[in-house]
Amino acid sequence: MSHLSYTRGPQDKPLLAMTIGAAFDATVARFAEREALVVRHQQLRYSWAQLAEQVDSCARGLLALGVQVGDRVGIWAPNCAEWCVTQFASAKIGAILVNINPAYRGTELDYALKHSGCRWLVSADAFKTSDYHAMLVQLLPELAASQPGELHSERLPELRGVISLAAQAPAGFLCWQQLPGLAAGVSPAQLVERQALLQFDEPINIQYTSGTTGSPKGATLSHYNILNNGYMVGESLGLTEYDRLVIPVPLYHCFGMVMGNLGCLTHGSTMIYPAPSFEPEATLLTVAEEKGTVLYGVPTMFIAELDHPRRAEFDLSSLRSGIMAGATCPIEVMKRVIDEMHMSEVQIAYGMTETSPVSLQTAADDPLELRVTSVGRTQPQLESKIVDAEGRILPRGETGELCTRGYSVMLGYWNNPQATAQTIDAGRWMHSGDLAVMDEQGYVCIVGRSKDMIIRGGENIYPREIEEFLFSHPAVADVQVIGVPDAKYGEEIAVWVILHAGQACGAEELRAYCKANIAHFKVPRYFKFVDQFPMTVTGKVQKFRMRELMLAELEQAAS
Repeated sequence: MSHLSYTRGPQDKPLLAMTIGAAFDATVARFAEREALVVRHQQLRYSWAQLAEQVDSCARGLLALGVQVGDRVGIWAPNCAEWCVTQFASAKIGAILVNINPAYRGTELDYALKHSGCRWLVSADAFKTSDYHAMLVQLLPELAASQPGELHSERLPELRGVISLAAQAPAGFLCWQQLPGLAAGVSPAQLVERQALLQFDEPINIQYTSGTTGSPKGATLSHYNILNNGYMVGESLGLTEYDRLVIPVPLYHCFGMVMGNLGCLTHGSTMIYPAPSFEPEATLLTVAEEKGTVLYGVPTMFIAELDHPRRAEFDLSSLRSGIMAGATCPIEVMKRVIDEMHMSEVQIAYGMTETSPVSLQTAADDPLELRVTSVGRTQPQLESKIVDAEGRILPRGETGELCTRGYSVMLGYWNNPQATAQTIDAGRWMHSGDLAVMDEQGYVCIVGRSKDMIIRGGENIYPREIEEFLFSHPAVADVQVIGVPDAKYGEEIAVWVILHAGQACGAEELRAYCKANIAHFKVPRYFKFVDQFPMTVTGKVQKFRMRELMLAELEQAAS
């Protein structure tokens, strides 16, 4: 009789029963003079002792602003030193950090701030085509006339102020450089006193994930969730205080702030940010000049690095390991990463924000075939199972839904008990929505998605959210969003549109409408205008048929 599709990860590595602040202080005490953080584009370098000065100053500044345990502090910025400092400072005072995607536009920012009830927002001034200051001034007209910390917004009643990372900011903003002055009014003893109040299983982070209902959901994570996941990922990689981890992935994702920052924190390794967002040349240059030993990325990032015209100029021989996650890795890409980038121990990791994120991971000594055909085995101190539609565990080799249980499962969705109950069952199993198969050795292969999620360049995109947005266009009568394969991004977004009678609207108009209102990675690449959708006899839309037809059209256009 075949084994059941259930595994329990190794139990030999004990979990860390401490807050992120306590773990930070312990690392600072052990490795005070070792390099902690390098931010290439800001030309900043901090030892652990120097980083601790920045973090404690920020923490005391936030205390001076009246931030209480459990208050939400948002951060809306690309990768930078202040992001890292805010992450650790908010954890030290028990404030819940709310990660806001740097690509968000005003509508999405408004939703995240309102839904989470943010008291303060730490914001960059601008990034790429986004003018954050302008969006905030438009969203908060009362800000200009308010004193810092005394904002009373009709639209966002819980928000008290915005801290700008810019040297100069519009009226009403508090500048980051003012925090040390505020910190002077709070003693180090008061910070120690606050830290002593905190419990490791309290919430410390909210990350917004696109929802099938059209509105993003706030996955709420504790110190225990994310500190231990960063630790276990780092253990699998064999991180030590001598490792230098290059982090080109975004900090607002678990990949950057948990697997990156917290993986380094728990091992005393160096965090290195090559650029505000991913740039292949900056990443290659950083690995070469900083002697990076470990590199993170999604497959599209590694492809861009491998294919960069100047790659041969950079000495990547210091690399030994890394993680490729966020999408399925083509076998040829993995071979090239190992051969051409010297990453002989590169690993695949699988998970979701709701599981902090990693629940399965390949090992450094797994055969190449398993590192490209599977997402590895269950991580230490976690459980995995594959179930049928009724929730019964399937025999190994059969396809079903992958579920995870253990320390990494989120506390729940912020202010959304109904969605939480739909995702985490009575046994505390987190249902991934991914279809998977487990072999006799416990390796898991992801074979599809029971939900219609699109993974574009490592970003998780739910069609329903884009569909509901496009319904707001006056010319659109009906719309269906699907994912189609793409060589560069893994998948691209395609939209089928039915217009209202008598309305005229083209692809460029809809694309411009999207660009102005939603994050760039959610903007569809393909638009197809039709009179009707393929339907079943019972009136259900056949998305699989739409994909088939779309693929045929794209192949024909390419030939």
